[in-house]
Amino acid sequence: MLMNLPNLLTLSRIAAIPVLVALVVWRTPAGDLSACALFALAGVTDYLDGKIARQRQLLSDLGRMLDPIADKLLVGATLMVLAGTTRLSWLGLYPAIVIMCREILVSGLREYLAGLSVGLPVTRLAKWKTGLQMAALGLLLAGDDGAALIGLSWLHVTALGGAMLFLAAGLTLITGWDYLLAGLHHVSPGRGPVVPPVPPQAARQHGLTH
Repeated sequence: MLMNLPNLLTLSRIAAIPVLVALVVWRTPAGDLSACALFALAGVTDYLDGKIARQRQLLSDLGRMLDPIADKLLVGATLMVLAGTTRLSWLGLYPAIVIMCREILVSGLREYLAGLSVGLPVTRLAKWKTGLQMAALGLLLAGDDGAALIGLSWLHVTALGGAMLFLAAGLTLITGWDYLLAGLHHVSPGRGPVVPPVPPQAARQHGLTH
Protein backbone atom coordinates (compact mmCIF):
# COMPACT_ATOMS: atom_id res chain seq x y z
CA MET A 1 0.00 0.00 0.00
CA LEU A 2 1.24 3.46 -0.86
CA MET A 3 -0.27 5.01 2.26
CA ASN A 4 1.61 2.85 4.74
CA LEU A 5 2.75 4.02 8.17
CA PRO A 6 6.16 5.43 7.07
CA ASN A 7 4.54 7.46 4.30
CA LEU A 8 1.86 8.75 6.67
CA LEU A 9 4.58 9.86 9.07
CA THR A 10 6.31 11.66 6.22
CA LEU A 11 3.08 13.38 5.20
CA SER A 12 2.51 14.43 8.80
CA ARG A 13 5.65 16.60 8.59
CA ILE A 14 4.17 18.45 5.64
CA ALA A 15 0.82 18.80 7.42
CA ALA A 16 2.59 20.23 10.49
CA ILE A 17 4.05 23.17 8.55
CA PRO A 18 1.00 25.50 8.54
CA VAL A 19 0.38 24.75 12.23
CA LEU A 20 4.00 25.53 13.09
CA VAL A 21 3.89 28.79 11.11
CA ALA A 22 0.67 29.85 12.86
CA LEU A 23 2.19 29.16 16.27
CA VAL A 24 5.24 31.28 15.51
CA VAL A 25 3.16 34.14 14.09
CA TRP A 26 1.04 34.01 17.27
CA ARG A 27 4.07 35.56 19.01
CA THR A 28 3.42 34.33 22.54
CA PRO A 29 5.75 32.34 24.81
CA ALA A 30 3.29 29.44 24.83
CA GLY A 31 3.06 29.53 21.04
CA ASP A 32 6.85 29.59 20.71
CA LEU A 33 7.26 26.63 23.02
CA SER A 34 4.50 24.74 21.21
CA ALA A 35 6.17 25.46 17.85
CA CYS A 36 9.43 24.06 19.23
CA ALA A 37 7.66 20.93 20.49
CA LEU A 38 5.92 20.43 17.14
CA PHE A 39 9.20 20.88 15.28
CA ALA A 40 10.88 18.34 17.56
CA LEU A 41 8.02 15.89 16.99
CA ALA A 42 8.41 16.35 13.23
CA GLY A 43 12.11 15.56 13.62
CA VAL A 44 11.21 12.34 15.45
CA THR A 45 8.92 11.29 12.59
CA ASP A 46 11.82 11.87 10.18
CA TYR A 47 13.80 9.27 12.11
CA LEU A 48 10.89 6.86 12.59
CA ASP A 49 9.60 6.74 9.02
CA GLY A 50 12.91 5.49 7.65
CA LYS A 51 13.47 3.04 10.50
CA ILE A 52 9.99 1.55 10.25
CA ALA A 53 10.19 1.34 6.46
CA ARG A 54 13.45 -0.62 6.67
CA GLN A 55 12.38 -2.89 9.51
CA ARG A 56 9.00 -3.78 7.98
CA GLN A 57 10.18 -3.80 4.37
CA LEU A 58 7.81 -0.95 3.48
CA LEU A 59 10.20 0.93 1.23
CA SER A 60 8.41 2.57 -1.69
CA ASP A 61 9.08 5.02 -4.50
CA LEU A 62 6.51 7.37 -2.97
CA GLY A 63 8.38 7.35 0.33
CA ARG A 64 11.73 7.97 -1.34
CA MET A 65 10.19 10.91 -3.18
CA LEU A 66 8.28 12.43 -0.26
CA ASP A 67 10.91 12.12 2.48
CA PRO A 68 13.45 14.68 1.19
CA ILE A 69 10.63 16.95 0.02
CA ALA A 70 9.04 16.97 3.48
CA ASP A 71 12.38 17.71 5.14
CA LYS A 72 13.18 20.62 2.83
CA LEU A 73 9.68 22.08 3.12
CA LEU A 74 9.85 21.94 6.91
CA VAL A 75 13.31 23.51 7.14
CA GLY A 76 12.57 26.11 4.49
CA ALA A 77 9.27 27.16 6.05
CA THR A 78 10.86 27.38 9.49
CA LEU A 79 13.72 29.56 8.29
CA MET A 80 11.35 31.85 6.41
CA VAL A 81 8.92 32.29 9.29
CA LEU A 82 11.79 32.97 11.70
CA ALA A 83 13.16 35.59 9.33
CA GLY A 84 9.75 37.06 8.55
CA THR A 85 8.91 37.51 12.23
CA THR A 86 12.38 38.98 12.91
CA ARG A 87 13.25 36.07 15.16
CA LEU A 88 16.50 35.85 13.23
CA SER A 89 18.92 38.75 13.59
CA TRP A 90 20.35 40.34 10.45
CA LEU A 91 23.49 38.33 11.11
CA GLY A 92 21.46 35.14 11.38
CA LEU A 93 20.15 35.67 7.85
CA TYR A 94 23.52 34.67 6.41
CA PRO A 95 23.54 31.06 7.64
CA ALA A 96 19.85 30.82 6.72
CA ILE A 97 20.65 31.84 3.14
CA VAL A 98 23.55 29.38 2.99
CA ILE A 99 21.31 26.54 4.17
CA MET A 100 18.55 27.37 1.69
CA CYS A 101 20.99 27.65 -1.23
CA ARG A 102 22.57 24.34 -0.33
CA GLU A 103 19.16 22.62 -0.27
CA ILE A 104 18.39 23.94 -3.75
CA LEU A 105 21.82 22.86 -4.99
CA VAL A 106 21.47 19.31 -3.70
CA SER A 107 17.91 19.03 -5.04
CA GLY A 108 19.12 20.07 -8.48
CA LEU A 109 21.99 17.60 -8.37
CA ARG A 110 19.72 14.75 -7.31
CA GLU A 111 17.28 15.56 -10.11
CA TYR A 112 20.05 15.61 -12.71
CA LEU A 113 21.70 12.42 -11.46
CA ALA A 114 18.35 10.65 -11.26
CA GLY A 115 18.10 11.09 -15.03
CA LEU A 116 21.41 9.23 -15.29
CA SER A 117 20.23 6.52 -12.85
CA VAL A 118 22.92 7.63 -10.40
CA GLY A 119 22.22 7.99 -6.70
CA LEU A 120 23.62 10.64 -4.37
CA PRO A 121 23.91 8.93 -0.98
CA VAL A 122 23.75 10.89 2.25
CA THR A 123 27.15 11.18 3.92
CA ARG A 124 27.80 10.84 7.64
CA LEU A 125 28.84 14.49 7.84
CA ALA A 126 25.58 15.48 6.19
CA LYS A 127 23.69 13.60 8.89
CA TRP A 128 25.59 15.52 11.56
CA LYS A 129 24.76 18.73 9.72
CA THR A 130 21.09 17.86 9.69
CA GLY A 131 21.04 17.03 13.40
CA LEU A 132 22.81 20.26 14.34
CA GLN A 133 20.57 22.28 12.02
CA MET A 134 17.38 20.79 13.48
CA ALA A 135 18.56 21.43 17.04
CA ALA A 136 19.41 25.04 16.17
CA LEU A 137 16.03 25.67 14.59
CA GLY A 138 14.24 24.09 17.53
CA LEU A 139 16.03 26.42 19.95
CA LEU A 140 15.31 29.45 17.79
CA LEU A 141 11.63 28.52 17.64
CA ALA A 142 11.44 28.27 21.43
CA GLY A 143 13.33 31.51 21.99
CA ASP A 144 14.17 32.97 25.38
CA ASP A 145 10.52 33.60 26.27
CA GLY A 146 9.49 30.05 25.49
CA ALA A 147 12.43 28.65 27.42
CA ALA A 148 11.49 30.79 30.42
CA LEU A 149 8.17 28.95 30.65
CA ILE A 150 10.00 25.76 31.58
CA GLY A 151 12.58 27.41 33.81
CA LEU A 152 15.41 27.68 31.29
CA SER A 153 15.71 31.46 31.16
CA TRP A 154 19.37 31.15 32.23
CA LEU A 155 20.23 29.18 29.09
CA HIS A 156 20.05 32.10 26.58
CA VAL A 157 18.35 29.82 24.07
CA THR A 158 18.20 32.35 21.23
CA ALA A 159 21.94 33.05 21.32
CA LEU A 160 22.72 29.34 21.56
CA GLY A 161 20.44 28.53 18.65
CA GLY A 162 22.02 31.29 16.57
CA ALA A 163 25.52 29.99 17.25
CA MET A 164 24.47 26.45 16.37
CA LEU A 165 22.90 27.71 13.15
CA PHE A 166 26.25 29.20 12.13
CA LEU A 167 27.96 25.88 12.84
CA ALA A 168 25.31 24.08 10.80
CA ALA A 169 25.88 26.54 7.95
CA GLY A 170 29.61 25.76 8.07
CA LEU A 171 28.90 22.05 7.73
CA THR A 172 26.37 22.91 5.03
CA LEU A 173 29.11 24.52 2.93
CA ILE A 174 31.40 21.52 3.36
CA THR A 175 28.76 18.90 2.54
CA GLY A 176 27.36 20.99 -0.30
CA TRP A 177 30.81 21.19 -1.87
CA ASP A 178 31.27 17.43 -1.42
CA TYR A 179 27.94 16.75 -3.13
CA LEU A 180 28.80 19.14 -5.97
CA LEU A 181 32.11 17.39 -6.61
CA ALA A 182 30.38 14.00 -6.53
CA GLY A 183 27.85 15.24 -9.07
CA LEU A 184 30.49 16.75 -11.36
CA HIS A 185 32.14 13.33 -11.67
CA HIS A 186 29.09 12.19 -13.62
CA VAL A 187 28.94 15.19 -15.95
CA SER A 188 30.21 14.40 -19.44
CA PRO A 189 31.33 17.37 -21.59
CA GLY A 190 29.93 15.69 -24.68
CA ARG A 191 26.55 14.88 -23.21
CA GLY A 192 23.85 17.10 -24.65
CA PRO A 193 20.38 17.72 -23.29
CA VAL A 194 18.17 14.68 -22.99
CA VAL A 195 15.40 14.97 -25.62
CA PRO A 196 12.32 12.88 -24.82
CA PRO A 197 11.15 10.59 -27.62
CA VAL A 198 8.27 11.87 -29.76
CA PRO A 199 5.15 9.68 -29.48
CA PRO A 200 4.32 7.96 -32.81
CA GLN A 201 0.95 9.70 -33.13
CA ALA A 202 2.48 13.15 -32.58
CA ALA A 203 5.28 12.32 -35.00
CA ARG A 204 2.79 11.47 -37.74
CA GLN A 205 0.87 14.68 -37.11
CA HIS A 206 4.03 16.77 -37.55
CA GLY A 207 5.34 14.82 -40.54
CA LEU A 208 8.32 13.38 -38.66
CA THR A 209 7.87 9.81 -39.88
CA HIS A 210 8.44 8.31 -43.30
